[in-house]
Amino acid sequence: MARNLKPKCKQERREGVKLGLKGEKSFSSKHPIIKRPYAPGQHGPSANMKMKKVSGYGVRLREKQKVKKIYRLLEKEFRRYYDDAFRASGVTAENLIKLLESRLDNVVYRLGYADSRDASRQLVRHGHILINGKKCDIPSYRTKVGEVFTVKKSVLDKPYWKNRAEKLGKIDLPGWLSMNSDTFTGKIVALPEKNDLSVPFDPALIIEFYSR
Repeated sequence: MARNLKPKCKQERREGVKLGLKGEKSFSSKHPIIKRPYAPGQHGPSANMKMKKVSGYGVRLREKQKVKKIYRLLEKEFRRYYDDAFRASGVTAENLIKLLESRLDNVVYRLGYADSRDASRQLVRHGHILINGKKCDIPSYRTKVGEVFTVKKSVLDKPYWKNRAEKLGKIDLPGWLSMNSDTFTGKIVALPEKNDLSVPFDPALIIEFYSR
């Protein structure tokens, strides 16, 4: 599967906001976005100061690019999510949030099994995660309300999971998820909403971008 391999800190500086791409480093006071709060480029902050006012198209484009980076998606796959959200019944913007947040790699990240979505995708790919007792190694799998997520017993004795146990109880879970940190058991109890996003974004701007 194709991935965006550009430096993550530069990606965050380009969008001007922490996207959680670097795990624990994203919350550090040493994060590059704090030291250099301007877009990357060889000419430094002076070039950013000379930039013209961003057009309406530019605002919508940047919002789309930001969301693609948050969920670690490339254009073709992200456009597919928009098309599915548009065809589904209901409000397209709300449908888009539900589709993105319900990805298995995102659910694994939000449950606190990993510090970043890239790390959670690796856990899924390596078969560490079970859904209703069955292995699923597809990061893009669309999870459903009522599904239960556990960790494969054979990997619980690995150093990663032993260290992870201490962090699970401190995770700030969104309202649509529940977690039993003692048994590494998570569950989807509702559909995700805009207020539950870890990094706020405006899906309406993305809908406008693709509808132009």
